[in-house]
This record gives sequence, C-alpha cells and structure tokens, in this order.
Amino acid sequence: MKTTTLLVIEARHAEIPSFASDLQKKGFDVQIAQNGIQAVARLKEVSPSLVVINAASLRSTGLRICQSIREKDSKLPIILILENDNEVNKDAADAILALPFTVQKLVNRIKPLLPGDGKNVLHVGPIRLDLEKRRVRCLGKSTKLTPRLVTLLNLLMEKHGEVVEREPLFKKAWETNYTGDTRTLDVHISWLRRAIELDPGNPKLLKTIRGVGYRLDI
Repeated sequence: MKTTTLLVIEARHAEIPSFASDLQKKGFDVQIAQNGIQAVARLKEVSPSLVVINAASLRSTGLRICQSIREKDSKLPIILILENDNEVNKDAADAILALPFTVQKLVNRIKPLLPGDGKNVLHVGPIRLDLEKRRVRCLGKSTKLTPRLVTLLNLLMEKHGEVVEREPLFKKAWETNYTGDTRTLDVHISWLRRAIELDPGNPKLLKTIRGVGYRLDI
C-alpha cells in the first residue's frame, strides 16, 4: 500500500495545536508549508492527495488559501481547521473542523476525501494515478484519462527509470501481437504528456529514447 501524501499548512503557535507530527505518526507522508504562498508553490513538487489548512495557527480564515489552491487544482480535497466554524463560508473547503478536536477525528475526515483506497492508487514521484477513477494528478494538474491511457501510464510507471521498448509496450497496452503500425502509440504518448508535463513540447518526465522506446524519468 502506497503512503498517502498530505500537504499541511500551519504555523507554530504554543496555544494552537500542531497536527503535522501526529498525522505522520498515523502513517501519512506529511509535507509542511508555513503559509499559503509557500503551499501553492509546493503543489507541483509534492502532488498531495489532500491539503490540510490549519487556519487557526495562521490567524486567518484560510479562505484566500483555499481559493488559491482551487485555482491550481479544483479537484484537490481541502480540510480547513478553524478556531470558530462560523467565521467562513461552508463551501470554502470539503470539510471544516473547529477546535478543539482529536487527531483521530481529523483522520476520520481525511480518509473519505482521499482519491482512492490506496490499493487502487499508484504513486511514483509527482505522478499519482487513480486506477479506479481513471484520473492522474501531477504537478498541480488533475486529468481524466481514457482506459487505454491508464493502461499505458500504468505500464510506464511500473517500469519507471527503465527504457520500455515500443513494440512490447504497444503489445501490452493494445493487447495485440500486431505491431505493423505503432504510430497510434506516439499519439497516446503525446496525450499522456499533456496530462503530466508542465511543458508537453519539452518533456522532463516522459522521455523519448530515439529508435528504442520511452522512459519515465522520476
């Protein structure tokens, strides 16, 4: 089972509880940002499954941070922690918790919002592929994929760092022994690049190895 990555936005205040270390103890991969600007900048790097905004520790409603994150990734689940749950619009986040509460209550709110149950989500580097929902999240983008693209990306992720030759890749993804015309593979690779690359025309993750095949570099 892959570790779920959370982006926790919080500042340190003696009178406001910190949740980052407790969430780590619960088995999550916790990445921390100390403010909204830092959090938005780290979305591409971290590619989290969920964001926790400890607005109480930031002495704010967290509304602007929610809006900034939504602009970058409208599908990314957000949990907002406040001192008073009456001070912000209920639609600002997917879940709002008012202090005080236990870490277990926070975990109970996190789990239903995660994109999959763990066994159906593949996570390699910044790429998170939800096999059940056929959605890939990478570098701040969330894209719905066709079944063929899911199969193709799954194969490349399983062999990440290795060169996957064109013909074997085509045979597995298309479930055929015919490899007379694999140009459709190139088209599908270009579609995958649109989903996972910041600049599909200058790919940094999904590389073409001329005369051989493709390699997913993480």
